Amino acid sequence: MQLLYAKSRNAALDKKAILKQYKINVNTAFDLYIFNLGLTCKVAEFSNQDFDLRNSKLLPSDADKKFKPNLASNELFQSLKASDLLEKELKRIKFENFVDKENIHSIYKEFLKNETYINYIKKETLTKEDHKGVLLALYKHCINNVLFIETLDDHFLNWVDDKSLVVGAMKKTLKACPVSDDYMKEYRSGGETITEFGEVLLNKILDDDEELHNIIEPNLKNWDADRVAIIDMILLKMAIAELLIFPSIPTKVTLNEFVEISKMYSTDKSKDFINGILDRLMKKLSEEGKIAKKGRGLVD
Repeated sequence: MQLLYAKSRNAALDKKAILKQYKINVNTAFDLYIFNLGLTCKVAEFSNQDFDLRNSKLLPSDADKKFKPNLASNELFQSLKASDLLEKELKRIKFENFVDKENIHSIYKEFLKNETYINYIKKETLTKEDHKGVLLALYKHCINNVLFIETLDDHFLNWVDDKSLVVGAMKKTLKACPVSDDYMKEYRSGGETITEFGEVLLNKILDDDEELHNIIEPNLKNWDADRVAIIDMILLKMAIAELLIFPSIPTKVTLNEFVEISKMYSTDKSKDFINGILDRLMKKLSEEGKIAKKGRGLVD
């Protein structure tokens, strides 16, 4: 969407330049994902120091005596921490240069107040689901923590734009723990999602921009195409292209996704406009046999 908007503002941008920038943007989003993983791991690791501090007290409380650093020692977290792949990527982005130990400590101290973590600490017997739940709770805490966000904002200009992508990737990674050896593959430049979806979609819109415009324009009814917000027109073209060329993506998924994107990037009225136009176009294109869904992507 960002690249298509840039092209709409600068006609000199050609397809080659746009596809090149797409790969650069994918790489910066991947670096942001790695940074999120690294910072979340650092916070989890602080439970080891918490354990040492509790045990060094002259008069430890009953809670101190019962505390175990399971946040850092559980098998799911260890699968991330022990990954040579993660260590290599953290070194590549020079992660340690960005880590403030005081901030890590502060983020962890705030997490001690989290209900999921409080219950996790109290449990005598912990299941894999408990470990997974506390890791997800930790990351949710992190992305709502001021210090965590400030750290991301300071080092990644793309955080605001790529937040939804990175958060989704992080949740998927944590839910998949213990991770496999190639768990980062789909998020890299060249990964299946990047090439077989992103590049294909971008190429379709760049190659068939006029055709997509001609599909949309007759269905605007009382709207003049020239008066439609630029972002809205771009989102409509992206949605129609997705409907036409990805038979495994359900139509409702496409509709919902682009309505959500319009809420983040366009006007207050855009979500209703996008929803109405897409709903109308989906029915029309289905009747014309131009939308052919299969498997889990059935129209209904």
